[in-house]
Amino acid sequence: MVHQYKNNGYNIVLDVNSGMVHVVDDLAYDIIGMYENNGREEIAAAMLEKYSQAELLDEILSQEEITGFENKKDALVNLINEVLEDVEQLKQEGALFTQDIYENYIKDFKSRSTVVKALCLHIAHDCNLACRYCFAEEGEYKGHRELMSYEVGKQALDFLIANSGKRRNLEVDFFGGEPLMNFQVVKDLVKYGRGLEESHNKKFRFTLTTNGVLLNDDIMEFANQEMSNVVLSIDGRMEINDQMRPSRNGRGSYELIVPKFKKLAESRNQTNYYVRGTFTHNNLDFSEDVKHLADLGFKQISVEPVVALPEEPYAIKEEDLPKLYEEYDKLAKLMLEYKKEGKDFNFFHFMIDLSGGPCVAKRLSGCGSGTEYLAVTPWGDLYPCHQFVGEEQYLMGNVFEGVKTPDMVQDFKHCNVYSKDKCRDCFAKFYCSGGCAANSFKFHGDINDAYDIGCELQKKRVECAIMLKAAEE
Repeated sequence: MVHQYKNNGYNIVLDVNSGMVHVVDDLAYDIIGMYENNGREEIAAAMLEKYSQAELLDEILSQEEITGFENKKDALVNLINEVLEDVEQLKQEGALFTQDIYENYIKDFKSRSTVVKALCLHIAHDCNLACRYCFAEEGEYKGHRELMSYEVGKQALDFLIANSGKRRNLEVDFFGGEPLMNFQVVKDLVKYGRGLEESHNKKFRFTLTTNGVLLNDDIMEFANQEMSNVVLSIDGRMEINDQMRPSRNGRGSYELIVPKFKKLAESRNQTNYYVRGTFTHNNLDFSEDVKHLADLGFKQISVEPVVALPEEPYAIKEEDLPKLYEEYDKLAKLMLEYKKEGKDFNFFHFMIDLSGGPCVAKRLSGCGSGTEYLAVTPWGDLYPCHQFVGEEQYLMGNVFEGVKTPDMVQDFKHCNVYSKDKCRDCFAKFYCSGGCAANSFKFHGDINDAYDIGCELQKKRVECAIMLKAAEE
């Protein structure tokens, strides 16, 4: 499978199954586009007809710096033949038009025994903000407000160690609601976890997600000592952030959190954190929010589309897609400009590894929700991930008795790009791993479907990310 597109002046050809990316001129781009379904003579004739036009002919010959021919037409014929030979050689070398050989492989991979390697601890089902788009319903998750006790958290860490097999590195994210509303338990659990590491030959990687309202110097110092990563929630410009992320008394949170976030980012040397925002139908010009965050000095930025059902006034709609495509292109160009000016920053959804990245199995099988990654409620219930919490049909067990739903584990284990009809022939399948199971369930009631608007935006982000890599060369 080959995917071709033009972006920011680059002609890009992605060979999907090998992962090879080719940046080519106009002639090669057109030849590759015809190659699979046409014979060599037919392709040559079509190229000769198109590029014999004086303006196009001069342009393509100047790009190749071809000399030594009596006339331009002979030079063009020679060039067409050379490109055809190059394309054939790339095909023989496995760099173009490669076959998908991974379906049986991923089935075998998914049939292997798995261990739990990560937990999302819902340290607080409560929040001091009232974000209008919150999937957690202001921290309640279709349930009631409650803080996780030390005893439940301690049992969760014990459960993780007991179910992690020989895996040494384990991940625990302190999540909410707002986890800083239960900060003493966070500290106590980190201390408990550190005490388990040597005797069990394990290493915990703790992370924290916070809205920043309760952030202070003591918490920052603790986070810098113990948290491998900190996610800081902010939506961008003051008017955008405060519209969607007010406090419970209706006041905005921007002025309170920005100084704290800037201080924390600097204290971590602008690494191992993210300012993480959500854009909605209300700010389709979200590239301006990314720019605003970059201009504030943040170097690690993630601004992501809201996932909301169509009846919500802030939901992303199909008719919004053309505008959002423009915004991603605008953002990619901005990043190139800022890099030239020495003001470069990372945008999470444009980060892509074309030199190898995760192994094929991981690329095709996703985040490991429901198998390797589980969420824990304040009272110890287990769910496939934080976005399934409160969906009672996805209750998997608890940290005291373990996982009680082996069939559900198998369902999640075998959820991959080949179990989803929408993913099989998608050029982005190696980069999105089939999308989010929770989003698929939310929109279609089935984890083996796909959230369509999310898919379209993901494909655009992959195209922009590859273009940015091409621009680095």
